[in-house]
Amino acid sequence: MIHLTQLGKVDLPQISMPLKQDHILAAIDVGTNSIHMAVVKIQPSLPAFTIITREKSTVRLGNRDRKTGRLTPEAMQRSIQALKRCQEIAKGLQADEMIAVATSAVREAPNGQAFLQQIEEELGLTVNLISGQEEARRIYLGVLSGMEFNNQPHVMIDIGGGSTELILGDGHEPRSLSSTKIGAVRLTAEMISTDPISSSEFSYLQAYVRGMLERSIDELRSHLQPDEQPRMVGTSGTIETLATIHAREKLGVVPAPLNGYQFSLRDLRDLVNRLRKLNDAERAAIPGMSDRRSEIILAGAVILQEAMTLLGLDHITICERALREGVVVDWMLSHGLIEDRLRYQGSIRERSVIKIAHKYQVDLPHSKRVADFATSLFDQTQGILHEWGEAERQLLWAAAMLHNCGHFVSHSSHHKHSYYLIRHGELLGYPEVEIETIANLARYHRKSSPKKKHECYRNITSKKYRRVVDQLSPLLRLAVALDRRQIGAIEQVRCEYQADLQEMRLHLKAAYPTGDCALELWSLGQKKGDFEAAYGLRLVPLLEYEIGEK
Repeated sequence: MIHLTQLGKVDLPQISMPLKQDHILAAIDVGTNSIHMAVVKIQPSLPAFTIITREKSTVRLGNRDRKTGRLTPEAMQRSIQALKRCQEIAKGLQADEMIAVATSAVREAPNGQAFLQQIEEELGLTVNLISGQEEARRIYLGVLSGMEFNNQPHVMIDIGGGSTELILGDGHEPRSLSSTKIGAVRLTAEMISTDPISSSEFSYLQAYVRGMLERSIDELRSHLQPDEQPRMVGTSGTIETLATIHAREKLGVVPAPLNGYQFSLRDLRDLVNRLRKLNDAERAAIPGMSDRRSEIILAGAVILQEAMTLLGLDHITICERALREGVVVDWMLSHGLIEDRLRYQGSIRERSVIKIAHKYQVDLPHSKRVADFATSLFDQTQGILHEWGEAERQLLWAAAMLHNCGHFVSHSSHHKHSYYLIRHGELLGYPEVEIETIANLARYHRKSSPKKKHECYRNITSKKYRRVVDQLSPLLRLAVALDRRQIGAIEQVRCEYQADLQEMRLHLKAAYPTGDCALELWSLGQKKGDFEAAYGLRLVPLLEYEIGEK
């Protein structure tokens, strides 16, 4: 059982009402090499989670078509069958909820989004695609749930099938998050054609890995103080297999759990030199080699060796917690269950939005007024005009805060620039479909309404999130109009729904006694058409003053 109640508390608003009863959660990682699932029992009263069971299927989703880069029908079918088994296991364990994320292979494949749609149609399971940086952040959360950092810097490395994540953190905010497109499956498929590997292929593999890692490692090292010597932590299948082989040979037994086990760079180099001389059958016969790992272990071991060499770190410690557990921790944070050393991560979305706003020199007082108006309109019309909840409210808030960031590029067509900057701004805490939704909401705060002919709108592959854009972009348009002069002329907006007249009255309270708010009223008149089309109501703005005011 991993307890999450240590160190000082951080005062931050809760995202949602916390749970009161125990909750069974199934967390799934659709990876490039394997599909992993962890079923956990969350105990809100502690708060803590206990792992009930783990499931793994090697599906090789990353063995994509060489010419097109597309996921193959065979790999997709293997993955769907594996996910179906996960569903059956989770159901048998009476799981209350299933959450799933997809990473590198799906991220890069031209038909990746179509594959996720197929999963949803066939299994009714929503799989959220996450960026490389978001993957790294959740790996960090997983590691934090499994080991103590004692405020000391740690370098974490997770070698997957298609990418390698490197993280620097000391138990608080991650100092550096990176994802590099080198993984054990990818490198084996693209760079190893001989078995055993030839000397020339091995030399090229080493040089290529080193070159690919240099940028991420330089960036990571720039966040270390001159006198800091971080500890290195390794997670996931490749590194755990290397540790298992090492333990069998050095100790004669594999520790259970493997968490905390260490081995040296010197021993890793010896093992790499042995592995490169063996063919696949000989590697598979090594005690401790896990299912089908022999095919890709050499490439993964070379990634680890080069990373440790470049970092100048001579030992690595195993952590059995990684992305799946990070998905669980992130879920707990989003439900207000953690209020200690990890609680600060709970506001990652809000802080990430503010960081992007600062980066693109957004007028924050204006954006905050627009966001307040947008969320107020959302709250007052909830249950009357729409049934969206807290998650969609957060997306509207983020879009409102960033709607004008396109001015950083140019005033002309700045709504389109806003879309691009948000889409590629590395927002943390959001899956890809939510980032796409935020970007679209911001893009449609002015000019054209959402249309299927627009590429950005078509990029939202989920029907649900297209509806979010359709229904919430009119609210953002009204919110922008309410602060048309960007001086806070309107202080408050109150919605009055007149069902018999099929109209929505907006009672506007002026902030200044002498302000006529003519420009705001004109702007509302220009923007109300989209609201009226979306909701089938007439919009009637009514300007009001305090008694004694004009």
